[in-house]
Amino acid sequence: MTSLRRLGTSDLHVFPLSLGGNVFGWTADETRSFAVLDAYAAAGGNFVDTADAYSQWVEGNEGGESETVIGRWLASRGNRSDILVATKAGAHHRHKGLKPETVRAAAEESLRRLGTDRIDLFYTHYDDESVPVEDIVTTLDALVKEGKVRAVAASNISAERLRACLDFAEAENLTGYVALQPHYNLVSRDTYEGPLQDTVARAGLAAVPYYGLASGFLTGKYRPGRTVDSARAHGPLELVGTERGQRVLAALDRVAEAHDAEVASVALAWLAARPTVAAPIASARTAEQLPALLASVELRLTDEELTALTDASA
Repeated sequence: MTSLRRLGTSDLHVFPLSLGGNVFGWTADETRSFAVLDAYAAAGGNFVDTADAYSQWVEGNEGGESETVIGRWLASRGNRSDILVATKAGAHHRHKGLKPETVRAAAEESLRRLGTDRIDLFYTHYDDESVPVEDIVTTLDALVKEGKVRAVAASNISAERLRACLDFAEAENLTGYVALQPHYNLVSRDTYEGPLQDTVARAGLAAVPYYGLASGFLTGKYRPGRTVDSARAHGPLELVGTERGQRVLAALDRVAEAHDAEVASVALAWLAARPTVAAPIASARTAEQLPALLASVELRLTDEELTALTDASA
């Protein structure tokens, strides 16, 4: 059985692959979403990631669709105590930003949609520099003390603001961030590697990277001359014609062949092996897409293979 990893300094122990919920209520309807969630849980998965804003970008959607699907699944399966639910506040069009009253309202709505009395990991989705760190940290600490949130984390934040939040929490003996959700993968390294990663490492936080497969590019299905029918094809297609993109795919192909593994499995295994990373996030639109993601958890790459992938993506 796969060992769980402690999430930073928290008491949460997570499966080393987080299931992304961004597709639930979007490219995966409720039936398909339930099938994906069932397969993930059956494999030992316990760490589901969503946000109140998912999927407000779809015509006819309001936001909160993903949370609603997950809440219905938890209720129908009766497995709330087995699943760690991570959600985010600050990007929903009705609750934009991180003012105290906005964060509180967003948390209450997330709890209602998820049909639960607590959020296991509550992220600030995007930093809001118009709000002092003192207000953000104090609000999150109150939600934890009230039992509505178990642990807090940040996403899309600068190293300076992250450090300021951590310093204030420590100085005032308040609840501090235990994790960071950065944009990080084999072809997107600049945002995280450097000051942000250094701050995470020094504070003992865990990284839970999003876009672990670069919106599908790192599955290997996007190749020159190949057409892919996907709602997220725009981003990966931009990488297809680049020298770096082809260099990374070539390196992934070589390692995947050596292990008789899928390209996606190798890309996620590389990410999981990076310093500070506890659990990459990856989403599956169908249950059939899930095995390649889950295989990354048991895939052990050699030091030479990890270096080859790192060098190819430089």
